[in-house]
Amino acid sequence: MRNKYENDFLDLASKLDALVGEYGEITKHAIAITDSQDHQATITLLKKISNVADLKNNIPEVKLLAKTLKDSLVKYYGYVTVLDICNKELIVEDNRTLPELLSELNALIGLDNVKTKVNDLIAYQKVQQMRKVKGLTSTKNTLHLAFLGKPGTGKTTVARIVGRIYKQLGLLSKGHFIEASRTDLIAGYQGQTALKVKKVIEKAKGGVLFIDEAYSITENDHSDSYGRECLTELTKALEDYREDLVVIVAGYTEPMNKFFDSNPGLKSRFNTFIEFEDYTAIELEKILMTMCSGNEYVLSEEVKMKIRLALNELVKTKDESFANGRLVRNIYDELIMNHAKRVVNIENPSKEELSIITADDFKGLQLNQTVNTEDIAVLFDGHN
Repeated sequence: MRNKYENDFLDLASKLDALVGEYGEITKHAIAITDSQDHQATITLLKKISNVADLKNNIPEVKLLAKTLKDSLVKYYGYVTVLDICNKELIVEDNRTLPELLSELNALIGLDNVKTKVNDLIAYQKVQQMRKVKGLTSTKNTLHLAFLGKPGTGKTTVARIVGRIYKQLGLLSKGHFIEASRTDLIAGYQGQTALKVKKVIEKAKGGVLFIDEAYSITENDHSDSYGRECLTELTKALEDYREDLVVIVAGYTEPMNKFFDSNPGLKSRFNTFIEFEDYTAIELEKILMTMCSGNEYVLSEEVKMKIRLALNELVKTKDESFANGRLVRNIYDELIMNHAKRVVNIENPSKEELSIITADDFKGLQLNQTVNTEDIAVLFDGHN
């Protein structure tokens, strides 16, 4: 998703393009700048802005728009610089010990298979380091990982923890976390994608590069030359920087299998494939309770029962679009909003009234297309 400074800059470039009849040239250079902070494109664009302002000096509208675009370019680069400074500062923020990080991992609700796999990986890496100290042969396996499963199953959370754990083990120099999507890796025209991928890799070195829905890179594999260019550069980086970079790719299982088949040698760069299973109804309920208690909300006993029935029904009728933890987040957000709309009408509400979610807050909850609160009300009545 583009930020405000990018959007303003690109919008102004497009308007100037149309006004002076540059046939997309100004916009092309502007996109190269927002995609890759391309220095040559920046110089070329500044020259074009100066030229059109001079050539059209009898048109005040052109002159004003050219100046506004130039100012917008300066603001955009200022934003990028500040963002880069902030990202560098964030790298040194997390100083938790290995036991503290392992405790955080193991405290996650559900994900038993995932926690077992990650703990096994950690044990393996620790033993390899001990073998190296004693002068024994230590295997140099790649650290790159593939997380397979539906959205909302904790893949991003686990990826962040893994980066920090690897930093504490001495496997990564920084342990920071960079998340990238197709938009971050693929440029708008030929030749710029490789530069864009290199920029993201450079930013991630020393830490974790997390690519969610990685298969989107190659979703148009028969016609998308940009996707192939991206994958070629990414595959090279997986090998070149394996000593101080962990790349974690994630997404639905079947599309991810196709993703690994799309480039020779890609799958061999990944040693570990971890399946993130859907949460059970009990686990989803625990996640919701944790959200509520963490924000000092309390569910009434009646709401707890309704939620339990709803989650059981949702899990029983789930399909491929089942959102797992995101579903719980949506339920939580709706409950809190319904509670606010009710309590705001109470004159001088008590601490208890400001905290308790009641059955009235559950009414009208948008669960999904197949389960609604009226269905749950019928089920609930049957349990009384």
